[in-house]
Amino acid sequence: MKADAKRKIFSDAVDLISGNDMAAAGGNGIEMLSIDKIMPYHDHPFHLYEGERLQDMVESIREHGVLCPVIVQKKGREYEMLSGHNRQNAARLAGLKEIPAIVKTDLSPEEAYLYVIETNVLQRSFSELKPSEQATVMAEHYEKMCGTLRHDEIVRELEALTGKKDTLSGGHNGHRRKSRDIIAAEYGFSSRSAARLLRLNKLIPDFKRLVDDGNLALLAAVDLSFLTEEEQRLVWDIISRQDLKVKPRMAADLRSHSGNLTAESIAEIIDAVTVRQHSVNAGVSLKLPNTICEKYFAGMNTEQMAAVVEQALAAWYEEKAAC
Repeated sequence: MKADAKRKIFSDAVDLISGNDMAAAGGNGIEMLSIDKIMPYHDHPFHLYEGERLQDMVESIREHGVLCPVIVQKKGREYEMLSGHNRQNAARLAGLKEIPAIVKTDLSPEEAYLYVIETNVLQRSFSELKPSEQATVMAEHYEKMCGTLRHDEIVRELEALTGKKDTLSGGHNGHRRKSRDIIAAEYGFSSRSAARLLRLNKLIPDFKRLVDDGNLALLAAVDLSFLTEEEQRLVWDIISRQDLKVKPRMAADLRSHSGNLTAESIAEIIDAVTVRQHSVNAGVSLKLPNTICEKYFAGMNTEQMAAVVEQALAAWYEEKAAC
């Protein structure tokens, strides 16, 4: 981490805490809490920092401590993190046992989630977010929460804590934006692209992770999003067990039967595993029924299956030649 970058982080945080910490806390005092008593927000939709960004934060905390308090809500004898998952993670890696926290009480589920969403909007640019995170921000930030008085109060509180302005809320003018076209324009998408991105909110976490890792194409993900949660889990069980990749054609076929899918019908659609054997001129494709795959190829990847097929064919031709 560059020295001037360290100075800027330190200066911003010191100005924040020494200048108006109680006002920024929204009337709540700052307490020192055990790191181990703060649970992650349930179903947290954002990825934690990794690599250089995480190491920079760990280094800064080792040198200066956690200067900007996290925000938590009371949950029985423990606390649930609303704003500060990365600071908590970095502080733990830096060897700290306690971190400063603003404790919120009596928040509605919507208000608590708003802290989670708005914190990430203020701390990271939209382009830095992974696809599933962008979908979460677009859906929650605009369609469900923007334009309410409570939304504006929470945003102002977080802006005071971070020293950053929320540039995505249109100036907090109280106007509730529902139009997909307006949402798309705000984020620089076409209306169709925005609609596709928003569909990611309908995916189960396993498929969201594939999209974020670049292992599931957006169009295929959109088609899968029209399946029920139970159907998606059945599909996931089959493809993960057989080490298959969801192709757009497969996803489109599954979508055409959404609402009526069973484990058996999904297996019939996914049904075949293609084993390719390439030659100089062309490739050869062999489709095997799911029952055969389950019986003979369970737990194998495509390369292992191809090797088994090759060995079986060689043995068959040897036996035939001997007859």
